[in-house]
Amino acid sequence: MRKIAMVLACCLVLPFAASAEGNIASKPVDLPELMLTGDLKMSETEYQLETGKYYRISISSDGQEEFAWFSPELFRNAWVNQVVVNDLEVKAADIYSLEFDAAGTFILTFVPLRPGKYDFYVDGYADKGMLGSFIVN
Repeated sequence: MRKIAMVLACCLVLPFAASAEGNIASKPVDLPELMLTGDLKMSETEYQLETGKYYRISISSDGQEEFAWFSPELFRNAWVNQVVVNDLEVKAADIYSLEFDAAGTFILTFVPLRPGKYDFYVDGYADKGMLGSFIVN
C-alpha cells in the first residue's frame, strides 16, 4: 500500500515540478551585434550563453565583401525560433548558413539546448581571423 501511495504521489507532483513558468520565447536576451566587415574583421569572437535561455543576435555585414556565415554545430544543438530579414520572418527546421551578397542584417533568435563550444566562421576567411565561438554552459 505504501508503494502505491508513493507512486501515486510522484505521478501527481512531478509533472507540476517539471513544468516551465511563463513563455521563455517572449523576452529574448539581446547579444552584442556581430558585424562582419570588408577588412575581414568581426566585431565579436566569443559569446557566453546558457542552455535553456532565449537569445537574439543581429548579424550584419557592411557589404564590402560577400560573406557566408556558418555555425553548423550551434544550429544542430539549438532550437532556432526564426530568422528575420527586413522585418520578414523565416521559420525553418534547419539552417545551413546566412549569406550576405550586400550590406544587411539578419536577426536570429534561438535557445541553446546542449552545453558545448560551437564555432562560428565566415567561409573562406576563418584562417584570416573571421572565426569565433559560442560557449554554452
